[in-house]
Amino acid sequence: MLKSKLFSIHRICREMRATLWLGLFLVLLFLLPSQAWCQISIEIDRFSIKKFNIAIPDFTNLNVDETYPELSTALPEVVSHDLDLSGYFTPMDKAAFLETADGTLSPDNRSWSAIGADFLLMARYSVIGRNLEVEARLYDVFSGRQIIGRRFLGKVEIYRALMHRIGNEIMYKVIGRNGMFLTKLAFVSTSTGHKEVYISDYDGYNVEQVTFDESIALFPRWSPSGDKITFYSLRNGDWMLFLTNHTSKKVRTLLDRKGLYSGASWAPDGKRLAFTLSQDKPDIFILDLTRETVERVTSHGGINTSATFSPDGKKIAFVSNRSGSPQIYVRTLESGREERLTFQGNYNQSPSWSSLDRIAFSSYEKGRYNIYTMDSNGRNLKKLTEDQGDSEDPCWSPDGRYIVFSSNRRGEYHLYIMNENGQNQRQITFLKGAQTSPSWVAD
Repeated sequence: MLKSKLFSIHRICREMRATLWLGLFLVLLFLLPSQAWCQISIEIDRFSIKKFNIAIPDFTNLNVDETYPELSTALPEVVSHDLDLSGYFTPMDKAAFLETADGTLSPDNRSWSAIGADFLLMARYSVIGRNLEVEARLYDVFSGRQIIGRRFLGKVEIYRALMHRIGNEIMYKVIGRNGMFLTKLAFVSTSTGHKEVYISDYDGYNVEQVTFDESIALFPRWSPSGDKITFYSLRNGDWMLFLTNHTSKKVRTLLDRKGLYSGASWAPDGKRLAFTLSQDKPDIFILDLTRETVERVTSHGGINTSATFSPDGKKIAFVSNRSGSPQIYVRTLESGREERLTFQGNYNQSPSWSSLDRIAFSSYEKGRYNIYTMDSNGRNLKKLTEDQGDSEDPCWSPDGRYIVFSSNRRGEYHLYIMNENGQNQRQITFLKGAQTSPSWVAD
């Protein structure tokens, strides 16, 4: 983490060095004690919104017979896409790269500094049989120091996963935390004309259809361990809650009680599921998978639905219209104490509780749904989307730094991701039909 803060500082210094303010800035830094220096670097790192420019030239093909020439561009494209989606990097246009007299790219850091690069990733690869080996080197252009020098090994047919590993390594070395590039999504798509469950990589690639019910499958939710998915389906004519094993592909029925199901949510320990069952009225129940018991946890008048567990599993946030309109509430499971969290908007729904203890939800206002986040006590409300169609179904990344959501801003509903502050909103699914109800898990 300290490295990433120092990178942020030296970048700011580089941008300010031609001004008088740089001199004043440096004087203040050297006059302050070391503890104050650390605090300043933390603030700069936390609130800076400027991205790092990273140059990623085509990878060098080391195969003697020059096989797999397409990987020369395909491999760096994956890394560039990862870093671009992270919101912390801007991959530079290759047209800006400076060539030497013989047409090769110069490793001289001064050449890359001249075009505004902060970091340079140079790599070469070889394929033996089905095995792909990539040697990657990341340089800090400003200091000329090599930050990463590693070999990455994998199967050529899953080269994207290998490049995701390189992206994660870059994120860790530069930003100070792991990337999201090896995570998985589950979602509902109407690509076949029916609502079916699909999974994909975090960036929408490697799509795989999970259900083939030719009916209606809804609300897929990954288990915390990433090996199971729950979903609701009318495959047998009535709404039932199903569980599918991601590895074996086996499907079993979890609940077949009469009524309308919706919104299952896993507890962090993977041993409990909160779900809504509508019999006399919609209420929230918790299924204990170990003891195979079902407990009703809400009984207040009105509709209670869409539960999501807190990071410690001791509370749930949920939606209730007990005040006259759908609002977000929180319930402490042990004591049964309930508290209203939202007071703005007259239709709030789909809460999702992050591992960093913030809650995302969608709110209907002025004819549109928008995504908001707030602290778990309802404070520090932030609006993340606006004037971009309807934005719904927010779900946090496993590290709590990103949000995936569905939006119809370009016509049909597709999945988008954004940073936790709402920046860097990017479409990630381009399938036929609509993609909704995303769930995110670490692989």
